[in-house]
Amino acid sequence: MNAPDHLLYRQVRLGIGALATRQVAAAPVPACPEWTVTDLVAHLAEVAGNVAARLGSPTGRASRCQADIDLALTEWGHVSQVLEPLVEREGPRSAGRMVMDAFTHLLDLHAALDLPVDPGHPAYPSTLTLLAGGFSAAVRAHDLPALRIESPVATWTAGDGPVVRTLRAGTHDLHRTLSGRRSHTEIAALDWDGPHEPWLPAFTWGPFIPPAR
Repeated sequence: MNAPDHLLYRQVRLGIGALATRQVAAAPVPACPEWTVTDLVAHLAEVAGNVAARLGSPTGRASRCQADIDLALTEWGHVSQVLEPLVEREGPRSAGRMVMDAFTHLLDLHAALDLPVDPGHPAYPSTLTLLAGGFSAAVRAHDLPALRIESPVATWTAGDGPVVRTLRAGTHDLHRTLSGRRSHTEIAALDWDGPHEPWLPAFTWGPFIPPAR
């Protein structure tokens, strides 16, 4: 059984807080061009403030103009103390994207600092399901045949109609692929049971664009 979104969000937030120290504040985050670790944390604080405001919190919107990582972490923690009970009350419809965004950036941070990830992190199943849903909409928008996606945690069908192709990938690689962190060359190198080229355009969807390399 998946953990509730507000608990997943808290676990991800604390994980980022443990990595985002003053010593690495100015380190670049390659998955987010032109961002430093401080920019990543400030983005998450801003998102949390916006969600809290939308759910009716008097805290208001968080500022993105934090230049100090300690201040950004403090602001994010302060907003989250208000936000997490609101998310628990509102249920998953309020927080799925927020958890996915934060967890994707946690993985970005691990990559930026060349640190191993936890392959069993409890945020993988729910965030992968959300990403698979967005990718499925892109498959339909491109009028592509249905694609089966198989991972160690679940199997999804992207698109409509009979499945004509299967993509198999590990949990982490699949998450990075569906969230725009893998190039077309890397996507092609995954375990496809046939030609993959028609589906490559669908990996650009929402805010996600595969890098050139």
